[in-house]
Amino acid sequence: MQVAARTYRAWKTRLPALRAVEDARVIDTLRALNIPDAKGRPRPEILYGRRKMTAWLRRNDFPEASKHTVDRLMRDEGMNGLVRGRKTRTTIPGKDGKRAGDRLNRNFQASAPNRIWVTDFTYVPVYSGFVYVALVIDLYSRAIVGWETSTVKDTAFVEQCLKMALWRRKNANRPVDKGLLHHSDAGSQYTSIRYTDTLEIEGLIPSIGSVGDAYDNAAAETVMGLFKNEAVAKGSPFRTGALKTESDVIEVVFDWVHWYNNERLHSTLEHQTPEEFERTYYAEISGSLPDAAAHKTAA
Repeated sequence: MQVAARTYRAWKTRLPALRAVEDARVIDTLRALNIPDAKGRPRPEILYGRRKMTAWLRRNDFPEASKHTVDRLMRDEGMNGLVRGRKTRTTIPGKDGKRAGDRLNRNFQASAPNRIWVTDFTYVPVYSGFVYVALVIDLYSRAIVGWETSTVKDTAFVEQCLKMALWRRKNANRPVDKGLLHHSDAGSQYTSIRYTDTLEIEGLIPSIGSVGDAYDNAAAETVMGLFKNEAVAKGSPFRTGALKTESDVIEVVFDWVHWYNNERLHSTLEHQTPEEFERTYYAEISGSLPDAAAHKTAA
């Protein structure tokens, strides 16, 4: 087929279409997520699916990014986001402890920070056995306010997690008032006399779900599922290799909790981070923002 010289020159010199330019910029940004950091790890945002990646791009130089475009480009790049697994049951129901009733009744909403906390723990396999990881989550912002690791899943382990949560809130100028509702499953650690006494001393109201029903503590179970899939699963951007010791697990937990609280976008928070969501709350009620430096550092 003959092509006129004028037509060929016009084709060679024409500018790329605006869509092609924007697509190229988005592709460069997506590919940059896989560039290793100093520890050889990719960016955690590679875990995002289409919707959350669209929200993240809109916050990062692409305010007009559409979910259809992001979906197309992610498929072209072979990026599928996180595929979640199932949580393994780790909690053994208590028989001898003083067990409180379920005051939450699956209403996993709070009107302000430090009104309702939920807690749970899971395990991470290491070379010598297991390391247990406990989390305390604020239902208002889904922020992880306390965490702890241990090679023994006893009452002292979950109690230390609670004490860390109380300390971090106080250190961030967001202290806990008496009457906070503390919800857990019916595990022996949470129904023990020692733990129940600690809640009473701190002025916290205990709430315990029914035995064997994960839905009664679904909010904590959800965050635990995120931890297992995002932080410790093989191929996680928070791992640099095999998790051999408790120290390896501590490093992963520390990095993931910091990212979760300060950078991870949450669909339940209108694609804000827990820290942003809480700072907005305190700004609205006081007209000024509390100092969050200590809060971020402690994460």
